[in-house]
Amino acid sequence: MNFLKWIGRTYLICIVVFLYVPILVMVALSFNESQLYRLPIEWSIRWYEALANNSKLHSATVNSLTVAFLSTCLSTMMGTAVALAFYRYDFRAKRLLQILIFPPITIPWLIIGTAMLVFFFWVGIGRGLHAMVLGHVALSLPYVVIVVSARLKSFDSALEDAARSLGASYWQTTLWVTVPWLMPGIIAAALFAFAVSLDQFVISYFLAAPGVTTLPVEIYTAIRKGLTPEINAISTLVILLSMLLLLGVSRFYRFGGRD
Repeated sequence: MNFLKWIGRTYLICIVVFLYVPILVMVALSFNESQLYRLPIEWSIRWYEALANNSKLHSATVNSLTVAFLSTCLSTMMGTAVALAFYRYDFRAKRLLQILIFPPITIPWLIIGTAMLVFFFWVGIGRGLHAMVLGHVALSLPYVVIVVSARLKSFDSALEDAARSLGASYWQTTLWVTVPWLMPGIIAAALFAFAVSLDQFVISYFLAAPGVTTLPVEIYTAIRKGLTPEINAISTLVILLSMLLLLGVSRFYRFGGRD
């Protein structure tokens, strides 16, 4: 038994090392004075100073955050409403709709991006930040529905019945009983949607207008021209902000634990 525990712990440690060592190396190299990653590391904030003057990365970061924020808000509201509709109502083609909402998860993003580009030009939407927001919403929506629906599986409908019996209207019951109880699932779904949008490259690459890019697209373009440690610097800041956001949310919600 002790031998099996040792194997399990070793396996877990190997997974953690595999996941985090490349990130730690990237963070360390963002503080390296050498542009050619010469070792040993000469500690410097040179690339963070260069990043502060890189207007292209600034613009791309603002675009990424704007698109991620808008798509997260839209997909979270729409996905929560869809999950509630599937939970509360029985109607024709319900099962079919539940099936049709999930293909964006399984279909390769390259195909989805191509289809969206053709469709958006066909209906006159074109390319740009607005098109990227719509594309990211389409990709994020299934994840929101899945997460919120999972939370609804353990919801006691007697809570809504009790609120209605005390005189609460349909919307009052939803806003003051159902939504607060669903909030941990909604927050988790929103974080998922934000991560999907912020990390999205393919859809953004297809739908970006000339001169308007997001951070993943700008990083890809910079790598094609020649990798600079400024990319390591901006990546380090994004990781730091993401971890702080996740820690801040987990401070108030115990995901997967007791309410």
